[in-house]
Amino acid sequence: QVQLVESGGGLVQAGGSLRLSCAASGNTISISVMGWYRQAPGKQRELVAAITSSGGSTNYADSVKGRFTISRDNAKNTVYLQMNSLKPEDTGIYYCYVDRIGLWGQGTQVTVSS
Repeated sequence: QVQLVESGGGLVQAGGSLRLSCAASGNTISISVMGWYRQAPGKQRELVAAITSSGGSTNYADSVKGRFTISRDNAKNTVYLQMNSLKPEDTGIYYCYVDRIGLWGQGTQVTVSS
C-alpha cells in the first residue's frame, strides 16, 4: 500500500520561501500525475499545482504562477513544491495527491505572517 509523507511546512514571513516534499513509499507515483492542493481556514481545498508523470508538463493556479514551482524526482519517488515570494494568503494546509490512485497525504501546515 502506498503511503505519502509530506514535509517542509512551517512558519515564514511574507516574501520568504519554503520547499515542500512529498515522498511515497512505493513507485506507483512514478506513473501518476501528482498534485499539490491547499486548504485555507474556512475555505475549500484547491489545486495549487500539478505535474505529469514524466515531469514534462505542469499546471498552476493563477494565484501562484511565477512564484511556485512543482517538480518531481521519480528515482526518489518524491514530488516537490518550491514556494517563493510567499504571501499571507498562501497560508493553509498543503496536501500531496496521487491522481492515479486517488491518494492524499496527511498535509503539512504553511503559515505566512505579514
